[in-house]
Amino acid sequence: MRLLPLLVLALFASTQVTADETALIRELAPAINPAAVSEAVSAMKCAQKNGVGEQASRLAIIDYTIPSRQQRLWVLDLKNRKLLFEEHVAHGQGSGEDIPNAFSNRNGSHQTSLGLFLTDETYEGGNGYSLRLQGLSRGFNESAMERLIVMHGAPYVNPAAAAKMGRLGRSWGCPAVRTAVAQPMIDTLKMGQFIYAYGPGTAKLSSCKTENLSLASVSSTHRSNKG
Repeated sequence: MRLLPLLVLALFASTQVTADETALIRELAPAINPAAVSEAVSAMKCAQKNGVGEQASRLAIIDYTIPSRQQRLWVLDLKNRKLLFEEHVAHGQGSGEDIPNAFSNRNGSHQTSLGLFLTDETYEGGNGYSLRLQGLSRGFNESAMERLIVMHGAPYVNPAAAAKMGRLGRSWGCPAVRTAVAQPMIDTLKMGQFIYAYGPGTAKLSSCKTENLSLASVSSTHRSNKG
């Protein structure tokens, strides 16, 4: 008979932590869509509940309902209660012009993927210093590694040029950022932090259900023994 009160207490504590982090993010970055904040925190907590990214202290939120000419990427340090970056970020060529309207998990689509990502290792590639991303949202982004969806810097992420052209330059699906901020941002987010890409249809990821998760290929470095 003691088990039920303990389960209720654990559920209350988990709900309270989620509410606290949601409130913190809204305080640090009031410009973020509240729905994006709520989804991001819920998805992150769901992954952690399932043993993935439990040590993460940083969360990046991208709102792809915002035009590319505007800042739509925020990086938050939840442990130290700081907003670290508020930046422009590119979307894929196949996703549309200024405001993306098509998203895909398919290789070769050159479209942006939505959902929750866990960051992995860094490397030097054709786009310079880059950060590998593991897609955790089934049906949204689990092909991110196969598609080589990474965070990197790019000269076409140029706000001044975007103001004249009517949109930011576009990637092949990667969340590319300004070259000047790429390295410090990547170093802030590498190895086991979270990125949440918000957009049409992502509301279902607020629900912590097994069918929403793609965790099987997550490295043991970033997971506990919960499953």
